[in-house]
Amino acid sequence: MRFKEDSIDSIDFILRKDEVLTVILGGGKGTRLLPLTEKRSKPAVSFGGKYRLIDIPISNSLNSGFEKIFVLTQFNSYSLNRHIHRTYSSNSINQKSFVEIIAAEQTVSSVNWFEGTADAVRKVLPYIREQKPKYVLILSGDQLYNMDLANFMQTHLSDPDTEISVASNGVSEEQIYGLGIVKTTDDGFIQEFIEKPQDIHQAESCKQPNGSYLANMGIYIFNTKTLIEVLEDPGMTDFGKEILPKAIREKKVKSYVYEGYWEDIGTIRAFYEANLMLTDDVPKFNLYLEKTPFYTRPRSLPPTKINQAVVNKALISEGTILNRCEVHRSVIGVRQYIDHGTKIYDSVIMGLDNYGSFDRKHGKIPNGIGPDCEIRNAIVDKDCAIGTGVKLLNLHSYTEYEDEFVKIRDGIIVVPRHTTIPDGYSI
Repeated sequence: MRFKEDSIDSIDFILRKDEVLTVILGGGKGTRLLPLTEKRSKPAVSFGGKYRLIDIPISNSLNSGFEKIFVLTQFNSYSLNRHIHRTYSSNSINQKSFVEIIAAEQTVSSVNWFEGTADAVRKVLPYIREQKPKYVLILSGDQLYNMDLANFMQTHLSDPDTEISVASNGVSEEQIYGLGIVKTTDDGFIQEFIEKPQDIHQAESCKQPNGSYLANMGIYIFNTKTLIEVLEDPGMTDFGKEILPKAIREKKVKSYVYEGYWEDIGTIRAFYEANLMLTDDVPKFNLYLEKTPFYTRPRSLPPTKINQAVVNKALISEGTILNRCEVHRSVIGVRQYIDHGTKIYDSVIMGLDNYGSFDRKHGKIPNGIGPDCEIRNAIVDKDCAIGTGVKLLNLHSYTEYEDEFVKIRDGIIVVPRHTTIPDGYSI
Protein backbone atom coordinates (compact mmCIF):
# COMPACT_ATOMS: atom_id res chain seq x y z
CA MET A 1 0.00 0.00 0.00
CA ARG A 2 1.33 3.45 -0.92
CA PHE A 3 0.43 6.86 0.50
CA LYS A 4 0.89 10.32 -0.93
CA GLU A 5 3.44 12.54 0.77
CA ASP A 6 0.80 14.85 2.25
CA SER A 7 -0.83 11.94 4.08
CA ILE A 8 1.70 12.32 6.90
CA ASP A 9 -0.10 15.49 8.03
CA SER A 10 -2.81 13.32 9.52
CA ILE A 11 -0.41 11.64 11.95
CA ASP A 12 -1.00 12.68 15.53
CA PHE A 13 1.90 14.67 16.98
CA ILE A 14 1.72 12.86 20.33
CA LEU A 15 2.01 9.50 18.57
CA ARG A 16 5.16 10.57 16.75
CA LYS A 17 6.82 11.99 19.84
CA ASP A 18 5.80 9.63 22.61
CA GLU A 19 4.64 6.32 21.18
CA VAL A 20 7.49 5.50 18.80
CA LEU A 21 11.01 4.49 19.82
CA THR A 22 13.70 4.22 17.13
CA VAL A 23 16.40 1.57 17.58
CA ILE A 24 19.37 1.86 15.22
CA LEU A 25 21.63 -1.17 14.88
CA GLY A 26 25.24 0.02 15.01
CA GLY A 27 26.56 -2.72 12.74
CA GLY A 28 28.75 -5.78 13.10
CA LYS A 29 32.42 -6.21 12.24
CA GLY A 30 32.01 -4.87 8.68
CA THR A 31 34.71 -7.17 7.31
CA ARG A 32 33.75 -6.58 3.67
CA LEU A 33 34.52 -2.88 4.13
CA LEU A 34 38.06 -3.46 5.39
CA PRO A 35 40.44 -1.63 5.67
CA LEU A 36 38.02 1.26 6.27
CA THR A 37 36.56 -0.65 9.22
CA GLU A 38 39.86 -1.79 10.69
CA LYS A 39 39.67 0.69 13.57
CA ARG A 40 36.06 1.91 13.39
CA SER A 41 32.63 0.39 12.95
CA LYS A 42 30.92 0.64 9.56
CA PRO A 43 28.39 3.31 10.64
CA ALA A 44 31.33 5.49 11.75
CA VAL A 45 32.95 5.53 8.28
CA SER A 46 33.06 8.97 6.67
CA PHE A 47 30.66 9.62 3.80
CA GLY A 48 30.06 12.49 1.41
CA GLY A 49 33.02 14.53 2.62
CA LYS A 50 31.62 15.70 5.96
CA TYR A 51 29.17 13.05 7.22
CA ARG A 52 29.33 9.61 8.83
CA LEU A 53 27.10 6.75 7.64
CA ILE A 54 25.29 6.77 11.01
CA ASP A 55 24.08 10.33 10.28
CA ILE A 56 21.75 8.97 7.58
CA PRO A 57 19.39 6.83 9.73
CA ILE A 58 19.50 9.28 12.64
CA SER A 59 18.56 12.15 10.30
CA ASN A 60 15.77 10.10 8.70
CA SER A 61 14.30 9.42 12.12
CA LEU A 62 14.59 13.03 13.33
CA ASN A 63 13.20 14.46 10.08
CA SER A 64 10.21 12.12 10.37
CA GLY A 65 9.40 13.36 13.86
CA PHE A 66 10.67 10.30 15.74
CA GLU A 67 13.03 11.89 18.24
CA LYS A 68 13.53 9.10 20.79
CA ILE A 69 16.49 7.15 19.44
CA PHE A 70 18.68 4.35 20.80
CA VAL A 71 21.87 3.47 18.89
CA LEU A 72 23.20 -0.01 19.70
CA THR A 73 26.98 -0.30 19.40
CA GLN A 74 29.55 -3.05 19.87
CA PHE A 75 32.48 -3.52 17.47
CA ASN A 76 35.17 -0.80 17.22
CA SER A 77 32.66 1.55 18.79
CA TYR A 78 34.86 4.36 20.16
CA SER A 79 34.79 6.53 17.02
CA LEU A 80 31.04 5.99 16.56
CA ASN A 81 30.23 6.71 20.21
CA ARG A 82 32.33 9.88 20.15
CA HIS A 83 30.67 11.15 16.96
CA ILE A 84 27.15 10.56 18.30
CA HIS A 85 28.00 12.26 21.59
CA ARG A 86 29.50 15.31 19.87
CA THR A 87 26.75 15.60 17.27
CA TYR A 88 23.51 14.72 19.03
CA SER A 89 24.03 16.00 22.57
CA SER A 90 21.16 15.47 24.99
CA ASN A 91 18.58 18.18 25.62
CA SER A 92 18.25 18.70 29.36
CA ILE A 93 14.99 20.67 28.94
CA ASN A 94 13.02 18.41 26.59
CA GLN A 95 13.91 14.97 27.92
CA LYS A 96 11.37 13.27 25.68
CA SER A 97 13.74 13.76 22.76
CA PHE A 98 17.14 12.03 22.80
CA VAL A 99 19.78 10.14 20.84
CA GLU A 100 21.41 7.71 23.26
CA ILE A 101 24.06 5.05 22.85
CA ILE A 102 23.51 1.61 24.33
CA ALA A 103 26.78 -0.32 24.17
CA ALA A 104 26.90 -4.10 24.37
CA GLU A 105 27.43 -5.10 27.98
CA GLN A 106 27.71 -8.12 30.21
CA THR A 107 24.96 -8.34 32.80
CA VAL A 108 23.83 -10.70 35.53
CA SER A 109 21.30 -12.24 33.13
CA SER A 110 23.69 -12.44 30.14
CA VAL A 111 27.48 -12.58 29.90
CA ASN A 112 27.49 -12.64 26.08
CA TRP A 113 27.86 -9.71 23.68
CA PHE A 114 25.34 -9.00 20.90
CA GLU A 115 25.23 -12.09 18.68
CA GLY A 116 23.05 -10.81 15.85
CA THR A 117 20.51 -8.13 14.99
CA ALA A 118 17.64 -9.74 16.89
CA ASP A 119 19.86 -10.69 19.82
CA ALA A 120 21.02 -7.08 20.11
CA VAL A 121 17.44 -5.84 20.41
CA ARG A 122 16.56 -8.68 22.80
CA LYS A 123 19.39 -7.70 25.14
CA VAL A 124 18.21 -4.07 25.32
CA LEU A 125 14.53 -4.89 25.89
CA PRO A 126 14.73 -3.65 29.51
CA TYR A 127 15.70 -0.19 28.21
CA ILE A 128 12.98 -0.32 25.55
CA ARG A 129 10.36 -1.20 28.17
CA GLU A 130 11.42 1.77 30.29
CA GLN A 131 10.36 4.10 27.45
CA LYS A 132 6.96 2.40 27.18
CA PRO A 133 6.68 2.80 23.39
CA LYS A 134 3.65 1.54 21.54
CA TYR A 135 5.78 0.95 18.43
CA VAL A 136 9.47 0.21 17.89
CA LEU A 137 11.09 1.35 14.64
CA ILE A 138 14.27 -0.60 13.83
CA LEU A 139 16.82 0.85 11.40
CA SER A 140 20.22 -0.22 10.08
CA GLY A 141 23.18 2.05 10.82
CA ASP A 142 24.93 1.75 7.47
CA GLN A 143 22.43 2.32 4.63
CA LEU A 144 21.75 5.25 2.30
CA TYR A 145 18.16 6.41 1.80
CA ASN A 146 15.98 9.44 2.42
CA MET A 147 12.68 7.98 3.60
CA ASP A 148 9.72 9.64 5.25
CA LEU A 149 9.44 7.17 8.11
CA ALA A 150 6.21 8.84 9.23
CA ASN A 151 4.66 7.69 5.95
CA PHE A 152 5.92 4.20 6.73
CA MET A 153 4.28 4.42 10.16
CA GLN A 154 1.02 5.61 8.62
CA THR A 155 0.95 2.50 6.43
CA HIS A 156 1.55 0.32 9.47
CA LEU A 157 -1.37 1.97 11.29
CA SER A 158 -3.73 1.81 8.30
CA ASP A 159 -4.64 -1.81 9.06
CA PRO A 160 -5.23 -2.50 12.77
CA ASP A 161 -4.35 -6.17 12.25
CA THR A 162 -0.78 -5.38 11.21
CA GLU A 163 1.75 -6.46 13.83
CA ILE A 164 5.02 -6.05 11.89
CA SER A 165 5.84 -3.91 8.87
CA VAL A 166 8.88 -4.49 6.65
CA ALA A 167 10.18 -1.79 4.31
CA SER A 168 11.06 -3.24 0.91
CA ASN A 169 12.70 -1.90 -2.22
CA GLY A 170 12.60 -3.11 -5.81
CA VAL A 171 15.87 -4.70 -6.99
CA SER A 172 17.08 -6.45 -10.13
CA GLU A 173 17.81 -10.16 -10.48
CA GLU A 174 21.56 -9.50 -10.18
CA GLN A 175 21.11 -7.93 -6.72
CA ILE A 176 19.04 -10.57 -4.96
CA TYR A 177 21.83 -12.88 -3.78
CA GLY A 178 22.97 -10.77 -0.84
CA LEU A 179 19.49 -9.68 0.25
CA GLY A 180 16.29 -11.02 1.76
CA ILE A 181 13.56 -11.35 -0.89
CA VAL A 182 9.84 -11.12 -0.09
CA LYS A 183 6.63 -12.14 -1.82
CA THR A 184 3.41 -10.31 -0.95
CA THR A 185 -0.30 -10.82 -1.37
CA ASP A 186 -2.44 -8.32 -3.27
CA ASP A 187 -3.21 -6.46 -0.03
CA GLY A 188 0.48 -6.11 0.84
CA PHE A 189 0.96 -8.81 3.47
CA ILE A 190 4.12 -10.92 3.21
CA GLN A 191 3.50 -14.59 2.47
CA GLU A 192 7.02 -15.73 1.67
CA PHE A 193 10.51 -14.63 2.74
CA ILE A 194 13.80 -15.95 1.33
CA GLU A 195 17.01 -14.78 3.01
CA LYS A 196 19.93 -14.43 0.56
CA PRO A 197 18.88 -16.97 -2.08
CA GLN A 198 21.70 -19.11 -3.46
CA ASP A 199 20.32 -19.27 -7.00
CA ILE A 200 17.58 -17.67 -9.04
CA HIS A 201 15.32 -20.72 -8.79
CA GLN A 202 14.94 -20.23 -5.03
CA ALA A 203 13.49 -16.76 -5.57
CA GLU A 204 11.49 -17.47 -8.73
CA SER A 205 8.19 -17.48 -6.85
CA CYS A 206 8.92 -13.93 -5.60
CA LYS A 207 9.45 -12.42 -9.05
CA GLN A 208 7.13 -9.50 -9.75
CA PRO A 209 5.26 -8.96 -13.04
CA ASN A 210 7.77 -6.27 -14.07
CA GLY A 211 10.69 -8.69 -13.59
CA SER A 212 12.06 -7.12 -10.39
CA TYR A 213 12.10 -8.45 -6.83
CA LEU A 214 11.18 -6.87 -3.49
CA ALA A 215 14.15 -6.84 -1.13
CA ASN A 216 14.00 -6.50 2.63
CA MET A 217 15.65 -3.16 3.51
CA GLY A 218 16.28 -4.14 7.12
CA ILE A 219 13.89 -1.40 8.26
CA TYR A 220 11.04 -2.60 10.49
CA ILE A 221 8.12 -1.43 12.59
CA PHE A 222 7.01 -3.70 15.41
CA ASN A 223 4.10 -3.31 17.75
CA THR A 224 6.02 -3.45 21.01
CA LYS A 225 3.96 -6.38 22.31
CA THR A 226 4.74 -8.30 19.11
CA LEU A 227 8.46 -7.47 19.31
CA ILE A 228 8.65 -8.91 22.82
CA GLU A 229 6.84 -12.06 21.68
CA VAL A 230 9.06 -12.77 18.64
CA LEU A 231 12.21 -12.29 20.74
CA GLU A 232 11.21 -14.82 23.42
CA ASP A 233 13.35 -17.61 21.91
CA PRO A 234 17.00 -16.78 22.79
CA GLY A 235 18.22 -19.16 20.11
CA MET A 236 16.93 -16.87 17.34
CA THR A 237 19.59 -14.20 16.91
CA ASP A 238 18.93 -12.61 13.50
CA PHE A 239 15.87 -10.81 12.13
CA GLY A 240 16.39 -11.73 8.48
CA LYS A 241 17.48 -15.34 8.87
CA GLU A 242 15.23 -16.44 11.71
CA ILE A 243 12.73 -13.96 13.15
CA LEU A 244 10.98 -12.87 9.93
CA PRO A 245 10.54 -16.33 8.32
CA LYS A 246 8.88 -17.55 11.53
CA ALA A 247 6.86 -14.36 12.01
CA ILE A 248 5.20 -14.48 8.59
CA ARG A 249 3.75 -17.88 9.54
CA GLU A 250 2.39 -16.71 12.88
CA LYS A 251 1.87 -12.92 12.67
CA LYS A 252 0.38 -10.33 10.32
CA VAL A 253 3.47 -8.96 8.56
CA LYS A 254 2.98 -6.21 5.97
CA SER A 255 5.35 -4.94 3.28
CA TYR A 256 5.82 -1.20 2.71
CA VAL A 257 7.19 -0.57 -0.77
CA TYR A 258 9.68 2.30 -0.78
CA GLU A 259 10.30 3.49 -4.32
CA GLY A 260 13.18 5.90 -3.67
CA TYR A 261 16.94 5.36 -3.73
CA TRP A 262 18.31 2.81 -1.28
CA GLU A 263 21.80 1.38 -1.03
CA ASP A 264 23.16 -1.12 1.46
CA ILE A 265 26.83 -0.17 1.85
CA GLY A 266 28.30 -3.67 1.99
CA THR A 267 31.54 -3.57 -0.01
CA ILE A 268 34.39 -1.22 -0.91
CA ARG A 269 33.01 -0.97 -4.46
CA ALA A 270 29.51 -0.07 -3.22
CA PHE A 271 30.93 2.54 -0.82
CA TYR A 272 33.12 4.06 -3.55
CA GLU A 273 30.33 4.26 -6.12
CA ALA A 274 27.83 5.69 -3.62
CA ASN A 275 30.23 8.53 -2.81
CA LEU A 276 30.99 9.35 -6.44
CA MET A 277 27.28 9.25 -7.27
CA LEU A 278 26.96 12.39 -5.13
CA THR A 279 28.89 14.34 -7.80
CA ASP A 280 26.22 13.68 -10.46
CA ASP A 281 24.21 16.69 -11.67
CA VAL A 282 21.10 15.22 -10.04
CA PRO A 283 22.29 12.44 -7.71
CA LYS A 284 19.97 9.59 -6.77
CA PHE A 285 20.78 10.32 -3.14
CA ASN A 286 20.31 14.06 -2.78
CA LEU A 287 22.00 15.98 0.04
CA TYR A 288 20.43 19.27 -1.05
CA LEU A 289 16.86 18.92 0.24
CA GLU A 290 16.01 21.72 2.66
CA LYS A 291 13.06 19.98 4.32
CA THR A 292 15.01 16.80 5.11
CA PRO A 293 18.59 17.85 5.90
CA PHE A 294 21.24 15.37 6.96
CA TYR A 295 22.75 16.30 10.27
CA THR A 296 26.34 15.85 11.32
CA ARG A 297 28.88 17.22 13.74
CA PRO A 298 29.08 21.05 13.60
CA ARG A 299 32.62 22.27 13.03
CA SER A 300 34.02 25.79 13.33
CA LEU A 301 36.08 25.58 10.17
CA PRO A 302 37.14 28.35 7.77
CA PRO A 303 35.76 28.54 4.22
CA THR A 304 37.29 26.45 1.45
CA LYS A 305 40.25 28.16 -0.19
CA ILE A 306 40.86 27.61 -3.92
CA ASN A 307 44.10 28.96 -5.41
CA GLN A 308 44.08 28.69 -9.22
CA ALA A 309 42.67 25.15 -9.02
CA VAL A 310 40.55 23.32 -11.60
CA VAL A 311 37.47 21.71 -10.04
CA ASN A 312 34.90 19.76 -12.06
CA LYS A 313 31.94 17.75 -10.70
CA ALA A 314 33.25 17.56 -7.16
CA LEU A 315 32.11 17.92 -3.56
CA ILE A 316 34.55 20.09 -1.62
CA SER A 317 34.06 20.15 2.15
CA GLU A 318 34.68 23.11 4.44
CA GLY A 319 38.18 24.04 5.53
CA THR A 320 39.77 22.55 2.41
CA ILE A 321 42.76 24.18 0.65
CA LEU A 322 43.21 23.48 -3.06
CA ASN A 323 46.50 24.92 -4.31
CA ARG A 324 46.89 24.98 -8.12
CA CYS A 325 45.69 21.38 -8.44
CA GLU A 326 42.97 19.56 -10.41
CA VAL A 327 40.00 17.71 -8.91
CA HIS A 328 37.63 15.83 -11.23
CA ARG A 329 34.52 13.84 -10.15
CA SER A 330 35.73 13.38 -6.60
CA VAL A 331 34.64 13.91 -3.01
CA ILE A 332 37.03 15.89 -0.80
CA GLY A 333 36.65 15.79 2.99
CA VAL A 334 37.12 18.49 5.62
CA ARG A 335 40.48 20.29 6.10
CA GLN A 336 42.05 18.45 3.18
CA TYR A 337 45.16 20.08 1.70
CA ILE A 338 46.07 19.33 -1.94
CA ASP A 339 49.26 20.87 -3.31
CA HIS A 340 50.23 22.26 -6.72
CA GLY A 341 50.45 20.07 -9.81
CA THR A 342 48.44 17.25 -8.27
CA LYS A 343 45.59 15.68 -10.26
CA ILE A 344 42.77 13.72 -8.65
CA TYR A 345 40.20 11.79 -10.67
CA ASP A 346 37.24 9.64 -9.54
CA SER A 347 38.41 9.44 -5.95
CA VAL A 348 37.17 9.79 -2.37
CA ILE A 349 39.55 11.80 -0.18
CA MET A 350 38.21 11.71 3.38
CA GLY A 351 40.05 14.71 4.81
CA LEU A 352 42.06 15.55 7.92
CA ASP A 353 41.47 16.00 11.62
CA ASN A 354 44.34 18.49 11.90
CA TYR A 355 46.11 21.02 9.71
CA GLY A 356 49.85 20.73 9.18
CA SER A 357 50.65 17.79 11.43
CA PHE A 358 53.79 15.98 10.32
CA ASP A 359 54.07 12.23 10.07
CA ARG A 360 56.08 10.56 12.80
CA LYS A 361 57.57 7.84 10.62
CA HIS A 362 59.38 9.94 8.03
CA GLY A 363 59.52 13.19 9.94
CA LYS A 364 59.02 15.50 6.99
CA ILE A 365 55.81 14.77 5.05
CA PRO A 366 52.89 16.92 6.28
CA ASN A 367 49.29 15.74 6.40
CA GLY A 368 47.58 16.14 3.05
CA ILE A 369 48.51 15.42 -0.54
CA GLY A 370 51.83 16.79 -1.76
CA PRO A 371 52.77 18.31 -5.14
CA ASP A 372 52.79 16.60 -8.54
CA CYS A 373 50.79 13.53 -7.47
CA GLU A 374 48.23 11.67 -9.56
CA ILE A 375 45.40 9.75 -7.91
CA ARG A 376 42.70 7.81 -9.77
CA ASN A 377 39.95 5.44 -8.66
CA ALA A 378 41.05 5.59 -5.05
CA ILE A 379 39.82 6.04 -1.48
CA VAL A 380 42.22 7.94 0.77
CA ASP A 381 41.14 7.51 4.38
CA LYS A 382 41.49 10.27 6.98
CA ASP A 383 44.74 11.83 8.18
CA CYS A 384 47.03 10.49 5.46
CA ALA A 385 50.32 12.13 4.48
CA ILE A 386 51.17 11.69 0.80
CA GLY A 387 54.57 12.88 -0.41
CA THR A 388 55.75 14.44 -3.67
CA GLY A 389 55.18 12.77 -7.04
CA VAL A 390 53.11 9.85 -5.71
CA LYS A 391 51.15 7.92 -8.37
CA LEU A 392 48.12 5.92 -7.23
CA LEU A 393 46.88 4.51 -10.54
CA ASN A 394 46.64 0.69 -10.27
CA LEU A 395 48.70 0.37 -13.44
CA HIS A 396 48.50 -3.43 -13.39
CA SER A 397 44.71 -3.48 -12.91
CA TYR A 398 44.86 -5.49 -9.69
CA THR A 399 41.57 -6.61 -8.23
CA GLU A 400 43.15 -7.52 -4.88
CA TYR A 401 46.59 -6.38 -3.70
CA GLU A 402 48.34 -4.89 -0.70
CA ASP A 403 51.69 -3.59 0.41
CA GLU A 404 52.99 -1.35 3.19
CA PHE A 405 51.15 1.71 1.88
CA VAL A 406 47.97 0.71 0.04
CA LYS A 407 45.39 -2.05 -0.16
CA ILE A 408 43.46 -2.71 -3.37
CA ARG A 409 39.95 -4.12 -2.88
CA ASP A 410 37.38 -4.66 -5.65
CA GLY A 411 39.88 -2.89 -7.98
CA ILE A 412 39.78 0.27 -5.84
CA ILE A 413 43.00 1.61 -4.29
CA VAL A 414 42.51 2.21 -0.56
CA VAL A 415 45.01 4.18 1.52
CA PRO A 416 44.33 3.23 5.16
CA ARG A 417 43.96 5.87 7.82
CA HIS A 418 47.15 7.55 9.17
CA THR A 419 49.24 6.14 6.32
CA THR A 420 52.34 8.01 5.15
CA ILE A 421 53.32 7.43 1.50
CA PRO A 422 56.90 8.52 0.69
CA ASP A 423 57.99 10.66 -2.25
CA GLY A 424 57.93 8.90 -5.61
CA TYR A 425 55.84 5.90 -4.62
CA SER A 426 53.89 4.38 -7.52
CA ILE A 427 51.35 1.59 -7.88
